[in-house]
Amino acid sequence: MKTGYLDCTCGISGDMTLGALVDAGVEIDQLNEVIGSFGLPGCRLVAQEVRKHGFRATQVTVEYTPEQPPRHLSEILSLIEASRLNSHQKDTVGRIFRRLGEAEARVHGVPVEKVHFHEVGAVDSIVDIVGVAVGFDLLGIERLAASPVPTGGGTLDMAHGRCGIPAPATVELLRGIPLAESSIQAELTTPTGAAILATLVDRFGPVPAMTIDRIGCGAGQRDLEGQANVLRLFVGRAAADQNETPEAVWVVETNLDDLSGQMIGYCIERLWETGALDVWTTPIQMKKNRPGVTLSVLCRADQIESVQEVLFAETTTLGVRCWPATRRVLARQAHQVETPWGPVQGKIAWLPDGSARFAPEYESCRQVATERNMVLRLVHEVARNAFDPSTVRRDN
Repeated sequence: MKTGYLDCTCGISGDMTLGALVDAGVEIDQLNEVIGSFGLPGCRLVAQEVRKHGFRATQVTVEYTPEQPPRHLSEILSLIEASRLNSHQKDTVGRIFRRLGEAEARVHGVPVEKVHFHEVGAVDSIVDIVGVAVGFDLLGIERLAASPVPTGGGTLDMAHGRCGIPAPATVELLRGIPLAESSIQAELTTPTGAAILATLVDRFGPVPAMTIDRIGCGAGQRDLEGQANVLRLFVGRAAADQNETPEAVWVVETNLDDLSGQMIGYCIERLWETGALDVWTTPIQMKKNRPGVTLSVLCRADQIESVQEVLFAETTTLGVRCWPATRRVLARQAHQVETPWGPVQGKIAWLPDGSARFAPEYESCRQVATERNMVLRLVHEVARNAFDPSTVRRDN
């Protein structure tokens, strides 16, 4: 399984993560292409090589037309939906911003719909989050781990005035995430960085057993006294995947017969935000011949508690069932094919015999079909047939 590890010894921010991804091989032109679909005036990414305390790193900055107003969560989600991101990338960006919105809502004591983003609603933060989601997708990283993270100390000036470090939203986002001690009097972990960790990272601790293929080093904007302001990203293949060892997972489920379809749909959205591996419903017949559904969640052991919290909070259930299971997944990587109507994104899955299978992404096919007034089924079929396995190399 394609695995990434974030070495957050010096903290984490959106631009540091973006720099590490570009340094690990993500093409800056590919990022600028999707960012251009957001319609943000004059907005583009620029990458340069810098030195931080003697260490080489890639620093990515956002260039944009100044004096653009901060945005509400609903405005940002609308930008995401109208963009050229594929379905997986849209989901990732949306989950990160919802995590940010929920943290800000708790800090200010307002409904998430009323949250008015300031620092994280600015153009550079939006672009950082979009670039990070696209970058991880382009690298094909399926599981992400990270080290404990330092927050730094001191104070900083925000839209709501001066406050202590870590910022209030950062603290909310770091609930349940192990912190590392640091004497540096500066903001080492930003709200954007904390949201990336809270949304995308599966586990925290030392470097997992893996074979490292690429190393990316991303630089922050400021120079710190006593340490390099950098974030390292290791990309490789998990040792367990190399040995084809099944992965231990858990099934959490409950039966429901007195909840509307809309409420169940909302609960499913909340369950995806926990980082669950899969969520599904099954129609069942309950006592007294009442129709109902079984709501099932596949997750890892460290996600069971958060999954149960959502089920108890968002449904009428009085109890849930849990049991361990194992799963084996095919190695995958992102891939693009060319069709007569333009490029189509998709995923390559590597079968046990070493052969490759390509599956076009629905959202990418839908976009081509809409723009070209084509039949979706035809676009999907042509994209699938356009895949030539002899031209690809397994990226592991």
